[in-house]
Amino acid sequence: MNIVALFDSNVRKYPGKPFIRCNGHTVTYGQTQDISRKAAAVLASHGVKAGDTVAVMCYNTPGAIFAMLGAWRLNAVVAPVNHKMQAPEVDYILDHSRARVLVFDGALAPVIRKVSVPVPALATDSAADGYDSFDEALAKAQPVDGVVPDENDLAEILYTSGTTGKAKGCLHSHRTVCQTALTTVATLSMTRDDRTLIAMPIWHSSPLNNWMMGTLYVGGTVVLLREYQPQAFLQCVQDERITLYFGAPVSFTMALQNVPSFGDYDLTSIRSWIYGGGPISAELSERLAEAYRSDRFFQVYGMTETGPGGTTLFPEEQRAKAGSIGRVANPGIDMRVVRSDGGDALPGEIGEIWLKADSNMLGYLDDPVATAQALDGGWYKSGDLARLDEDGYLFLVDRAKDMIITGGENVYSKEVEDAIFAHPDVRDVAVIGRPHPEWGETVIAYIVAAPGATSDAQALKGFLADRLARYKIPRDYIFVDVLPRTPTGKVMKHILRAQATSLA
Repeated sequence: MNIVALFDSNVRKYPGKPFIRCNGHTVTYGQTQDISRKAAAVLASHGVKAGDTVAVMCYNTPGAIFAMLGAWRLNAVVAPVNHKMQAPEVDYILDHSRARVLVFDGALAPVIRKVSVPVPALATDSAADGYDSFDEALAKAQPVDGVVPDENDLAEILYTSGTTGKAKGCLHSHRTVCQTALTTVATLSMTRDDRTLIAMPIWHSSPLNNWMMGTLYVGGTVVLLREYQPQAFLQCVQDERITLYFGAPVSFTMALQNVPSFGDYDLTSIRSWIYGGGPISAELSERLAEAYRSDRFFQVYGMTETGPGGTTLFPEEQRAKAGSIGRVANPGIDMRVVRSDGGDALPGEIGEIWLKADSNMLGYLDDPVATAQALDGGWYKSGDLARLDEDGYLFLVDRAKDMIITGGENVYSKEVEDAIFAHPDVRDVAVIGRPHPEWGETVIAYIVAAPGATSDAQALKGFLADRLARYKIPRDYIFVDVLPRTPTGKVMKHILRAQATSLA
């Protein structure tokens, strides 16, 4: 199965059914097919052919989906780009993915103007001075059939931050993407009647492959919220009669805290509230169940490298096993929890989570060393360490890859440390995550100032503003004389985490 064949199959089944709903407007399956063929023509006119990469840097808008479907119709590869990134970060992805064309949201023009990689850029959703309009080109284009992809052809390059400080491009084929969608459908019992709200960024692997593709797989309707905002989120659930919503835990708590009329919204259409990007406590689980008047909460765990695919904590387990990521892997996925000696962890022991699935990535783009380190005989070694309780439920205890999860966003400390090191007033730095009841973690930087330099947190924040996405920039800066290190020179971050937690 490939993505284009999957979509066209649903067009034959449901030509007049809404596929996309956005701002009260409907685009049917049949209309989307026609527009995607025009998108293929527009991209082809800019030199895109089979095997080329199309970068898409958008909010949750129909143009993003049209661009992706158009690329796939040409058997081209889609590289979603985080819309929060700054120009140097975008440059890296455009260069590394060898992007032929960039489709971007017109509102992001101030960033795109600073991009130095010479890639043709087309604006969607709103006009951008100096750039051609993707939407206007679609209106004028004549549709083309394109090239039928093979299921083993490359479909996506999904970028995920790496411990080396540079993002790694996870390679997914049409087959692995479709398998991810199928696993999601089986796990959540999705049907053609589902109306799925995409309020988390569609460039994220989970909104894209789990929830948009899962909804497409069963012939449901995707409802796009351009960007998450608490009241707009509640209004959309009510007005669009949403049945399924996935979000970071903070998206649930922000609505509670920031919308005084929260209790007035009719949220009864939802049959599945799904959260990921970090477990929640028993206290918060009970609070959400009461506030949202629902016992249909699911916790999902996975990573970009596996599709995403992984484990699920189901509604009936939420209170008794709060904080767990579940007990068994999802349908079609095998899991091991591997001790440091290579054996399988037993209850009470800690091990690294390994996952084997048809949705696992093919590898990392142009990085055979990292690929070999991550994949072992079909198993993906997650780097996440988990403890098994007496019933076999998994509780994350640490991340071997030193990843910080804040508000559902992945932040790797090395990338942030490298950016801070570029400041002349910094002699040494270590970045860690501090637990936060709503965001999961917040980014904290320990700084050793250079001789004669002043300790100025605001100056560092300003310095990083054009170098890192906002969510990666540390919230707090702790200035110290020296960082604790092992005899071999490695920073003992467990000590810093304990200190940062005590200072919170």
